[in-house]
Amino acid sequence: MEKQGKSGHLVLVTVPFQGHITPMLQLATILRSKGFSITVVHPELNSPNPSDHPEITFVSIPDQLTKSQLSDTDVASLTLILNRNCAAPLQHCINKILRSYGHIAAVVYDTLMFCAQTIADNLRLPGITLRTCSATTLLFFPVFPQLDEKDFISEIESPELQVLQLQRFRSLLSQSPTEATMETRVAFTKAVGRSSAIIVNSMEFLEQEALSKVKEYFPAPIFTIGPFHKLAPMVCSSLLAEDDKCISWLDKQSPKSVIYVSFGSIASIDRRELMETAWGLANSKEPFLWVVRPGLVRGSEWNELLPNGFRESVGERGCIVKWAPQKQVLAHVSVGGFWSHGGWNSTIESICEGLPMICKPFFGDQHVNSSYICKVWKIGLELHELERGNIEKTIKRLMVDVEGNEIRKRAMDLKEKAALSLIEGCSSICSLHDLTNQISSA
Repeated sequence: MEKQGKSGHLVLVTVPFQGHITPMLQLATILRSKGFSITVVHPELNSPNPSDHPEITFVSIPDQLTKSQLSDTDVASLTLILNRNCAAPLQHCINKILRSYGHIAAVVYDTLMFCAQTIADNLRLPGITLRTCSATTLLFFPVFPQLDEKDFISEIESPELQVLQLQRFRSLLSQSPTEATMETRVAFTKAVGRSSAIIVNSMEFLEQEALSKVKEYFPAPIFTIGPFHKLAPMVCSSLLAEDDKCISWLDKQSPKSVIYVSFGSIASIDRRELMETAWGLANSKEPFLWVVRPGLVRGSEWNELLPNGFRESVGERGCIVKWAPQKQVLAHVSVGGFWSHGGWNSTIESICEGLPMICKPFFGDQHVNSSYICKVWKIGLELHELERGNIEKTIKRLMVDVEGNEIRKRAMDLKEKAALSLIEGCSSICSLHDLTNQISSA
């Protein structure tokens, strides 16, 4: 039998998406620091690099997926395919780990890999779900199986949650759902309902009212142990090569002068939107660092579709990279704002650096996150349309106008609260202690 960590062995199950791999590997590092030995089980597609994490064991399982499916298939259908293809290999893998170690303290799985909960149940192991989105998104789960019968969201009286317009998002979810969507929602709900714990990369003060409501609908304890990236700052998990040359460019810029622009690892725009974004940045006259990843415009190799005259217009005021070391960029003294897609990882990372934001959500939970940023926390401005005049105006509001200064002050207040949550005896650290105690005593 192989050597175990002093607290036992954990199996972590991830999915092949950048925004999900990153928090799972951060969580693996956090739990290992608490004495657990870790095996990360992952689909073959978009496999993490084991050499970046020598202290963790990695095992790949066949998923029968292709790169094109990640962009061409809707999320619900892809999630079903992923679970159907991986269920048998995952069970075989966990059985093998169980025989090797003699004991597994828990199976911690990404919510999208809901088949892991059924496998854990069959093996009589604790199943713990990691929600890589906000805790607030769990409010949609209880109504998924009966979207047309039950409308508990409209009964929520919390002013904060009403500002989030959850009722509007609920309506969007219920509009002509496909069979795959309904099946996925039911599977999500059943898995989370049977889990022994729910882990969220968040902080209690960020979603306090939502967390109170979520706890009314799920029996499992919810552990908010974020921000993960501050508890595991050295984790390297990028599937794309990071261009750190942009840091030397940032070193030459004035403090708080640069707007950093990144739409994440999945969102795509069309050629017209790329043109409008380019000229909006150029016309703002503000320095910018722009991530134009391959495939940002579907079918593009990189920046070949940028408009004629754009580079000459911006000169040294603009820096364009395929992918950036985001946490390092956000912490740089020259960066004064973040134009984001509103992904949860980016949101948390921005809050921790006290940066005001511009939000252009594309899909899913990004809309809820943007509502939090712009309407509840009031640390950002929402960009409704990629149109050059609108972009120029919004950048100036954030980076130059008095309005931006007020937003920046609120963002700095949240940064201070985030730092406090990581002090021994405060919310995130206490929640982490409670989680490790529950796993160890199971």
